[in-house]
Amino acid sequence: MQEDGKWFWDSRIRRNGLVPYWLPRCLALATLAALVCSPAAAQLNASCHLFVPTHKSNSVAVIDAWTDQLVAVIPVQIQPLAVAITPNGAFAYVTNSGWVFGSNSVSVINTASNTVVATIPVGSFPVGVAITPNGAFAYVANSNSNTVSVISTATNTVTATIGVGSAPWGLATSPNGAFVYVTNLNSNNVSVIDTATNTVVATVPVGSGPVAVAITPNGAFAYVTNQSSDNVSVINTATNTVVATVPVVNGSYNSGPYAVAITWSGAFAYVANSAASTVSVIDTSTNTVISTIGVGSTPHGLVLDGVFAYVTNEVSNTVSIIDTRTNTVVDTVEGVAALPEGIAMIYSSGTSGTAPPSPGAYPCRNLGG
Repeated sequence: MQEDGKWFWDSRIRRNGLVPYWLPRCLALATLAALVCSPAAAQLNASCHLFVPTHKSNSVAVIDAWTDQLVAVIPVQIQPLAVAITPNGAFAYVTNSGWVFGSNSVSVINTASNTVVATIPVGSFPVGVAITPNGAFAYVANSNSNTVSVISTATNTVTATIGVGSAPWGLATSPNGAFVYVTNLNSNNVSVIDTATNTVVATVPVGSGPVAVAITPNGAFAYVTNQSSDNVSVINTATNTVVATVPVVNGSYNSGPYAVAITWSGAFAYVANSAASTVSVIDTSTNTVISTIGVGSTPHGLVLDGVFAYVTNEVSNTVSIIDTRTNTVVDTVEGVAALPEGIAMIYSSGTSGTAPPSPGAYPCRNLGG
């Protein structure tokens, strides 16, 4: 893939503002000039954009992953926390928690224009959001209501409300769209929702203070971050039982695992530890931590593009960029407004989601870092 896409990597503009890498290529390939002889074309329009809710700025920051530049700030409602993007990359759904002021809503952003096109009332203190693989529904965890709202993305209205455990927080959909896994922060368990009936069909006990959940691309396992017990529970989705518990400790201190994402190959789980300001890398074949990476202060969000991991650091107001081939931080995006929380990405193919896009997307950075 690296050789076939070499022209694509060279399209990245040099940071020093001199001649863009894409220009010589375009001059040499005159027949493709109309397609690739501009930075916008090289970046495939809205592709390779990161969407970051900044909950003290009441906005969503849009970052170009090619240039590490902030390209838009989209006002939403009060104190947004999480974001999910439809698989076709067309819309971003952002939860507005409101805290004291109670927005209790979801903002829908058109990613082509970076404008809010709908605002949907949901339950109290919405936190996590996940979209089904077919793009038809968005599931929203309402922490203070102990419910999950189901939004039809065709009409942007709530079509069902599902009771779950205490203080639901994070969600993930299975790759086949049949189930949604919901972490319940205060009841220390995970609710499994059957999307065909929108009913809870299983409740899985996990560690203390479960926050986030991610499912492997083959759908076989769900990885759950337990913030208060400093570990990650691994759920076998066939039996809905915990088959492994992975410590992500920070010496004698709390690590506070918060966010989690799985690589497209399914080989590794990346875990953002909010208390330790690190990212743990778990080998999913052995369920052991093989690397620990220092990032900014209080990492809360995590997304992968196939080669790079992008981590939002709430207190540092930054995004750390990790090369997953070396598990080192290769860049840091500064000045991401106040308290960046969740993060979602439109891949280079113009699609979004947690599974490898089709056709294959390129990483959104020069492979040199």
